[in-house]
Amino acid sequence: MKRFEDFVYSILEKRGKKSLVILLTLLALAGSVMMLPTKIVKAKMLPGKSDNTYSIYIKTPTGSSIEQTKAVSQCVIEHLQNEKEIRDIEMYEGMGIPLDYAGLVKGSGMKNSENLAEIAVNLTDKHEREETSFMMVHRLRPIVEKDCENVVDGSIIQFVEQPAGPPTLAAIVVEVTGDNIKKIRKLSKEVANILKKTPSLVDVDIMADDIYKKYELIPNKDKISRSGLSVDQVNKIIYLAFEGMKIAHKNSANEPDQIQIFEVLDPKTKLFKTKSLDALRIKLNELNLMNKRGMMVPLSEVVEIKEVNSKPNIMQKDLHRIINVTAEADEESQVYPLLKARDMMIKYFKKEGYKVEKERGLSTYMFDLHLTDPKTGERFLLRWDGEMKVTLDTFRDLGGAFIGALVLIFLLLVIYYKNYSLPAITLAGSFLSIIGVIVGHWVADLVTRDTFFLTATSLIGFIALMGISSRNSLLLIDFAKSLMESKGITKRRAIAIASATRAKPIMLTAVAIILGSALLASDPVFGGLGVALISGTVAAVFVSLIFVPVLLDNAKAMQLDDENPIHHDPNDISITR
Repeated sequence: MKRFEDFVYSILEKRGKKSLVILLTLLALAGSVMMLPTKIVKAKMLPGKSDNTYSIYIKTPTGSSIEQTKAVSQCVIEHLQNEKEIRDIEMYEGMGIPLDYAGLVKGSGMKNSENLAEIAVNLTDKHEREETSFMMVHRLRPIVEKDCENVVDGSIIQFVEQPAGPPTLAAIVVEVTGDNIKKIRKLSKEVANILKKTPSLVDVDIMADDIYKKYELIPNKDKISRSGLSVDQVNKIIYLAFEGMKIAHKNSANEPDQIQIFEVLDPKTKLFKTKSLDALRIKLNELNLMNKRGMMVPLSEVVEIKEVNSKPNIMQKDLHRIINVTAEADEESQVYPLLKARDMMIKYFKKEGYKVEKERGLSTYMFDLHLTDPKTGERFLLRWDGEMKVTLDTFRDLGGAFIGALVLIFLLLVIYYKNYSLPAITLAGSFLSIIGVIVGHWVADLVTRDTFFLTATSLIGFIALMGISSRNSLLLIDFAKSLMESKGITKRRAIAIASATRAKPIMLTAVAIILGSALLASDPVFGGLGVALISGTVAAVFVSLIFVPVLLDNAKAMQLDDENPIHHDPNDISITR
C-alpha cells in the first residue's frame, strides 16, 4: 500500500492534480446525468417480465355480431398456431377470460357483448425457451394487427402481457374529462389519433361505446288482441328467433340437477342479408304465429319497428363525465412517447382554437393539460394516468426517501463532528455513486439483448448505497484525524496513510457487495437493483479513496500542524478506530 499512499500524497501536494481530480469527477457526474435526457440510459417503472402466458383482447365495432367477432378471433388463432412455443390457446367469445393479474384492472370480468372476445395464450415454461414472452408479443403484434384487423373494419386487437409490477389500465391512459359529452367524444377521438401517430405507441383504444342506429321491436297490444294472439306468444317467438330459449327440462339419474332443454334456430336462419330496415321486415314476415282460430298471423302484422340510437355506457369520475384513451408502449418506456404526444397535443389543440394551459407545480399531475373553448367557455381536462402516474408516484416517493436519508445522515454527522464541512464531504462522496449507477445501466444495456432500463429498483439500490458510501468516507476521516491527533502527522500525509490503510477493507467490502448482488443482476424485475449495487459500489470505491481525500485536504475542520510536523515511519502505524 506504500505506492498507493505516495500516489494519493502526490495528488494532495500539487494543486494542479487536485484540480484535475475535481474536474474529472464533476465531468463524470455531468456526463452520467446527461445520459438520462439524451436517452442513452432510459428510465422506466419496471422492465418487461417474461411470463408463461399472455392475453389478446379483440374488440370489433359496437353492434357487430358474434359471427364477425369470431371471424377476427379465428384469424388471430391461425397466426398463433404457427408458433412452436405456444402450448395451448383458449378463446372466449362475447366474454373475458377468467380473471388474472392483468384482468383485475382492465375489466376482463365485465366483458359481456357480442363484439368482444379474449384469447388466453399459454406458453412453454420460460426457462425452456429462448424468446421471452414480451419479445414474442413485440414480434407478433404488427403481423396479427395487419392481417386480422381488416377482417372487420374498425376492429382493435390488443396484446396484454402480465405486468411486472402494479397492474394498470394501460401503459398510457389519457382521461378526457368535462361536462359536454359530445365534445368529450370528439376530443377523445382527436387524442387517439395523435397517440396513433406517436412512434412506439401501439394498441390505441377509446374506452367508449360507439353510438349507432338500432331497431326496437314493440308489440302492438291492440293488433295482438284483434288477431287472437297473446303478448306472451309474441315475446317468446321474438326471443326464440333471435336468441333462443329454454323450453323444457329433463331429469337424469347421473345428474343431481335438472337438465335444461334449450331450443335455438339454425344460425343461418338468424342472419340478415343486410343491415337494413327492409331485411328486418322480410325476416319478420317469415315468422308466423297460430292464433286461437288456427290461422297463421305474420309477426310483422303485430309488431312495430322503431329506429333509435343505442345507449352507451356512461363513465364518471369526480362527478364529471370521462372517457379513457389507452395505449401501450412497445418495448419502450412510456415516458418518452408520452412527452412527445403531449407536445403534439399542445400544438394541435392550439391550432384548433383552444386555450391550452399546463398544470403548474411538480405534482404527479404535472403533465396534465387544461383546455378552454373560447367560444363557449367550456373547460376540459386531459389527465395522464396509467403506468405513467404509478411511475411518477413511485419516483416521487423514492426521491422523498432519498432526500430524507440525506438529511438524517447529515444531521447525525453534524452532531458527531460538530461542524458542517465534514458531513458535507461525506454526503458529496456518497452522492457521487450515482455516476456508477447510471454508467452501469449503460454498460448493461450494451451487453444485453433487450433494453436495460433505469427502474424503480435501481433507485432503491442507489438509496441503499448511501449508507455504504458514507461508511467508507467516515472510516477515512476518523482514521486520518486519529493519526493527526495521536501521532502528530501532517494532514496531507495522514490522509494519504488513511486512504492506503483503509483501501483493503473498503475493497473487500465492495467485493462482498458485488458478489452478493450478482444474482440479482440477471433477474427481470430486480436486475436494476443488482446493477445499481454493483456499479455504484465500484464508483464509491474510487470516490472514497481519491476524491474524498482531495476534499478533506481543503477542509478547515481537519486540524493540521504544518509548523512542527513529526516525521514518521510509515511502517509503524498502530492507531486503530
